[in-house]
Amino acid sequence: MIEHHVRVHPSADRLPREEQLAWKLAAVATGTEDLDVDSGDMAVNRVIDNTSVAVASLLRRPVAVARAQAVAHRATGPGASVFGSRAKVSPEWAAWANGTAVRELDFHDTYLAADYSHPGDNIPPLLAVAQHTGRPGADLLRGVIAAYELHVALVKGICLHEHRIDHVAHLSAATAGGLGAMLRLPTETVYQAVQQAVHTTTATRQSRKGEISSWKAYAPAFAGKAAIEAVDRAMRGEASPSPIYEGEDGFLAWMLNGPESDYTVVLPGPGEARRAILDTYTKEHSAEYQAQAIIDLARRLREKAGPLDRVRSIVLHTSHHTHHVIGSGANDPQKYDPSASRETLDHSVPYIFAVALEDGRWHHERSYAPERARRPETVALWRKITTVEDPEWTRRYHDPAPNRRAFGGRAVITLDDGSVIEDELAVADAHPAGARPFGRPGYVAKFRTLAEGVVTESAQDAFLDTAARLAELSADDLDGLFPAVDTDAVAACDARLPKGLF
Repeated sequence: MIEHHVRVHPSADRLPREEQLAWKLAAVATGTEDLDVDSGDMAVNRVIDNTSVAVASLLRRPVAVARAQAVAHRATGPGASVFGSRAKVSPEWAAWANGTAVRELDFHDTYLAADYSHPGDNIPPLLAVAQHTGRPGADLLRGVIAAYELHVALVKGICLHEHRIDHVAHLSAATAGGLGAMLRLPTETVYQAVQQAVHTTTATRQSRKGEISSWKAYAPAFAGKAAIEAVDRAMRGEASPSPIYEGEDGFLAWMLNGPESDYTVVLPGPGEARRAILDTYTKEHSAEYQAQAIIDLARRLREKAGPLDRVRSIVLHTSHHTHHVIGSGANDPQKYDPSASRETLDHSVPYIFAVALEDGRWHHERSYAPERARRPETVALWRKITTVEDPEWTRRYHDPAPNRRAFGGRAVITLDDGSVIEDELAVADAHPAGARPFGRPGYVAKFRTLAEGVVTESAQDAFLDTAARLAELSADDLDGLFPAVDTDAVAACDARLPKGLF
């Protein structure tokens, strides 16, 4: 691996392209040759995972709106598929609809380091363009593995959150690189596409703050759509703001650490295998990743805690990120509001811990139902729960060794008689270092659970067979990655939507 130091340069320096981060990202993407077998197997798992959460979200309003917008842009050429529809649409709009479906339930894969990410968000735009351009499954895998490589490297090296920049800025760069790898574009073309993608998808984190709206699901879909458009423009010979990272009026200088910015991004050297996807992990529960271990901890504590009306207080000792993003350290009153949106509740670890402690389980819909959130005994318990930052948990969160990194916390439950119950959990049960790490059977089981009642058993079998053979699929076979669903139910859902411009 090679360490690349990224800092701001005055325009007078005329920083050579080959020394710019965007070029180095493009070079890694376009230099992706032989597929690493383990990485390819994991990419198949993530295609299954994405489809699981996409089909489970088809009747949710944000997904229906994105689908309606996409279907209004029917393809004039081959086009791409949309989950829940038989239509073929323009690929950037397929990426928009499918990216929203994948992201809506906050239930697919994650990677946490200096910043946050959901690398599976790269897959919808790559799949859409693969269908539209007639690429076989092996090329799609090549693009997915490259996109994960770039995404993980950026998330390790450059923190966006401390400057309240949304993490999709890293996503768009990775997607542009993945598209370049899949299409086997010249490095120069991918370099320009990466720069435009970063320039147009830099946004604030208000989408994940306060009254969190459905834009949380749309944000990565927008980044994927923008990356496709950036690649199209670059393929036509157009250039982009440059150097986007190092320029004196660029990303680092004005959005991040300013003129004194100095970041280190580690990328594979020539000939090195692309294996970053193996460092990422998926979710067993539909909630922010920092809440995964907390849900498992609550389930474990349920019997020890006894009658919950005896609880005087619960303090979760956890990392800086968990405390300040989904904990009481965010200072968002909405995180304790029983009428808050689902998007807000899945970013409220006090709510999540309360419900998991009461129910002993977590469900992607029932645990967020308005009647569930407003239950009086739940509200009473919820408002007794606070978080505090523990420096040791923050250190473990950022441990450079992936197998030592911890995303959980320690719960201290004080009862009405003053007695205390404590327990802690470092990683979720489904994490690679957890009690029940996810392998292919876990991904298959998750798909079958979420597809139940939406996809027939025979259609489930057909999809899983197609996904397992992804590396051997022809371009025509990619349609099999979209399992048949009850389109009548989807159409009825869509018919209830108000009309827009398209």
